[in-house]
Amino acid sequence: MVYSHITKEERFRIQSWLEIGMNQQDMAARLGKDKSALSREISRNTNASGKYTAGLADKASRKRRKDGKRRSRKLIKDKKLRRVVLSLLGKKKSPEQIAGRRKRQGKNYVVHETIYSYIYDYAPEWKQYLRQKKGKYRRRHGTKDRENRREEAKKRRIDERPAVVELRTEIGHWEGDTIKGKEKTTGIATHVERVSGYGIGDKLDHVTALNLKQKTIWSFARIPKEKKKTETLDNGVEFSEYEQMEKETGMKIFFAYPYHSWERGSNENFNGLLRQYFPKGTPFATITQKDVNKAVRELNHRPRKRLNYLTPHEVFVKGMRP
Repeated sequence: MVYSHITKEERFRIQSWLEIGMNQQDMAARLGKDKSALSREISRNTNASGKYTAGLADKASRKRRKDGKRRSRKLIKDKKLRRVVLSLLGKKKSPEQIAGRRKRQGKNYVVHETIYSYIYDYAPEWKQYLRQKKGKYRRRHGTKDRENRREEAKKRRIDERPAVVELRTEIGHWEGDTIKGKEKTTGIATHVERVSGYGIGDKLDHVTALNLKQKTIWSFARIPKEKKKTETLDNGVEFSEYEQMEKETGMKIFFAYPYHSWERGSNENFNGLLRQYFPKGTPFATITQKDVNKAVRELNHRPRKRLNYLTPHEVFVKGMRP
């Protein structure tokens, strides 16, 4: 059976089939995939609680492919080294032997993983020269995958939130996300209180977990303790410092499921309103925190129909009831 990458759509089909108890052999037949490849896909992306999540699986797969291509760059750029490596491969030397021997001789070399990555991503016609156990070479990501699964298993999911959060009857339950600028490296962290729709916006010159954590802690330091109970976050990597955020803000943090943006409806709505000021394609490098503050202030003072035409500021800050 010819190998092909599992697509995002196929991963969602796998997730739905697993949920109804279909066996892996039937799944593989329906997808036209090798059963061992399907088994590897499922085991690699199943978390500690035994759940396979298609969105996370696809994200992890794209990262692995990106990392592999990054490793291949030296062989792409260095034509002389590439010719030597392929020549030695054609003489039945293994990637490990090629890399190890050239390193020992003090010659220009790349590690054997780079050779495998280059062949699988850019020169598949050379696969025939690889010494493959049972006809296959498998890149090793087990340790990293196990770490990722452990981290995911630690997170509190949205369905673990107190029932009062869903009722929207008390102030203090928030939703958090980021919107990114044209550059994708800059953005705005947004936090929205669920009852009032009151928003906070922090300009991020660099969308990193450390930067977002620091800005979030600073912003919530100005919010009264009784108005900080929980926050439900997007599942993005920029929120990976959530444990420190939880400790410093005093809020219990929960996570929406990947690709379930509707689980944070207040936040999604606020982000859409904020895009009126900073449309998609806007280079965020050109905007300042002052610009963000002005836009957020206007939104917090804009009357809302669902608040019986009170403003988020009036409900959140002044305690007025719709």
